[in-house]
Amino acid sequence: MIQQTSNPSNPEASSTSDNYHWKVFWTVGIALFAMVLDFSIVFLALSSIADEFEVTLRAVTWVAIASSLTMSALMLPLGRVSDITGRKPFHIAGMVFFVSGAILAFLAQDLSTLIIARIVMSIGSAMGQAVVFAIIVGVFPSEQRGKALGMITTMVAIGAAAGPIIAGPVIQELGWRAIFLVTAVPTTAGIIAAYVVLDEKRIGNGENGSRQKFDWIGAVVSATALSLLIVTISNPFAFDWRSPQIVIGATTSVVLFALLVWWELKTESPMLNFRFFQNSTFSWSTSARFWGFFGGSATFFLMPIFIQSFMGYDQRSAGLIIFVGALGMGLASQMSGRLSDKYGFRPFTFVGLGTMVITNIGFSFFEAETSLWIVAPVLFANGLGMGMWMAPNMSATLSTVSRQDYGSMSAFLNLVRNVGSVTGQALAAAIIAGIMLSRGVEVQLNELSTSTDLEVSRAFLSGWSVTFKVLAAFSALALFAAIKTRVFSQDQPITAK
Repeated sequence: MIQQTSNPSNPEASSTSDNYHWKVFWTVGIALFAMVLDFSIVFLALSSIADEFEVTLRAVTWVAIASSLTMSALMLPLGRVSDITGRKPFHIAGMVFFVSGAILAFLAQDLSTLIIARIVMSIGSAMGQAVVFAIIVGVFPSEQRGKALGMITTMVAIGAAAGPIIAGPVIQELGWRAIFLVTAVPTTAGIIAAYVVLDEKRIGNGENGSRQKFDWIGAVVSATALSLLIVTISNPFAFDWRSPQIVIGATTSVVLFALLVWWELKTESPMLNFRFFQNSTFSWSTSARFWGFFGGSATFFLMPIFIQSFMGYDQRSAGLIIFVGALGMGLASQMSGRLSDKYGFRPFTFVGLGTMVITNIGFSFFEAETSLWIVAPVLFANGLGMGMWMAPNMSATLSTVSRQDYGSMSAFLNLVRNVGSVTGQALAAAIIAGIMLSRGVEVQLNELSTSTDLEVSRAFLSGWSVTFKVLAAFSALALFAAIKTRVFSQDQPITAK
């Protein structure tokens, strides 16, 4: 049953006189920036990679799909490993994996080697994302949790914004291989900084970790279920959505998730304790997180296509326009993170998710003639909305768990973000492709900019409108979940026994 226990105090983390928490933030923030930058930068290189290796664009998308599968499958188990083994060596090991994979990607001479390199990088990225949040939240005083999470979200926004801006010039001047060195250099600096700065006793390692067992069965079942779910949703083999492959994939995923819940409730040392969902704050805030990322996922996925194909801007200019949305996210994250410590999470999640509903509806009315003076402000407002709710939502969720579970819980929250984003993007692509196909138009999204058929443009814009109205509905669902989330005392985190 759920019991409330006193919050395990950390005197070292509570002390801010030596600014150690800021030293830790910038030390691990370097790695987080590089990992997010990598995720946003590689998409822009896929066409160049396909050209050099003389493969189809569908084949080269496995460079991205392999990353998503690896991170989704391993993030949750690795979060539990970090709680057991210690966060400093785990963090450094993750960065070593990341840099090693980046060097291998730089040297790759064929697509298979590049995919293997991306898997190695993604293992490191999963390790980093599983532990970075836990380290930062663990070292900041509890009354500054929102401020810390706001800073983390800002780093994520900066990494996401820098990707499109950096990728264009780097690929154009130095070639696609250089993008992997761009991410390897700051990560190498992060390894050195982590070795010097991080102190095992002060970064909030999981207590009693050495006496805990690793849940191998839960790890294998969750990895299999999530991998199958991602493959089924993303549908890289272009199966018909009513085909036996899709039906079997979806059904098997549901069965595996049911098995995972049953096992995690049964075992003594669960990878993720599902009894946390008995707490209403945890359940509703997690639901708001999933649907929030689901509803906001397609903006940075589809907007570059719209800006380049319908507004006529090149890749570099499109990156600068997309930066406007990321800028809004960074600014709002800073503000909401700091102020949520004082005023609570509820007003910021309400305003942020409400803004997303409105801007998604606004996006649905965009047409080929829409002025940049309309596109940019709506993008900025959408970024503000995203940044407004993310840090307070995560703070609300973490307030329900004890410090010893921060590693597995931060990994879980990152997993919720990834699955929500991937699912939302897949739905957006499926809606647009379905509407285009229903009108007798069969053109891949990446081929849209080269098409001269007006019917292709009309079909895409029709699908675009429906997509963002659907995403607005899911954003409204996230807002409902946020409204249902109640304040939980940060001094009484829950543990399951």
